[in-house]
Amino acid sequence: MEGRRPDGTAVYVPPVQPERPLRMAYADPPYIGQSKKHYSDHPDYAGEVDHQELIDRLCRDYPDGWALSLSSPTLREILDMIPKEIDYRVMAWVKPFAAFKRNVRVAYAWEPVIVVPAERLDGATPTRDFVSCPITMKRGLTGAKPDAFCFWLFEAIGLRRSDHLDDLFPGSGAVAEAWRRWTATPTLMETA
Repeated sequence: MEGRRPDGTAVYVPPVQPERPLRMAYADPPYIGQSKKHYSDHPDYAGEVDHQELIDRLCRDYPDGWALSLSSPTLREILDMIPKEIDYRVMAWVKPFAAFKRNVRVAYAWEPVIVVPAERLDGATPTRDFVSCPITMKRGLTGAKPDAFCFWLFEAIGLRRSDHLDDLFPGSGAVAEAWRRWTATPTLMETA
């Protein structure tokens, strides 16, 4: 399906059939150049992730929508990998607490999240294009996402409780567990 940006350029709009549950994906791979440093002792460690292959897979296999977490230093590189016809948003996870690193003058206190959202549907909750919540501590793996981030992400993608989410890099299992809890919790509209 084709849509238009405000400047008139054509963009791909994921086709949506409201009578069926949507199938979307979230990818939180090891960030470019960080795989060996953080995950070499993990049982499913397979070296650096081919991010171009991953983005091609997301675009091909998840036309309803998807999201990808990445590091701010690699944002430009990743954006160049996304086909021009894909309509996406760059959103932000802002971390109120951030570790300051030696010889780094400006702390890395946010992470970009690229979101290809579903079309606006009944039952999808509107949300902001950022979330502010602390990182997780001692959750099993570096980079495990907190519940507040996950719940925001589900809404940012446009997921409804009847939809399906594939967590492509399950790591600690935090996203799958948050999805289980989120889908089991009624919305405000359902409780009214």
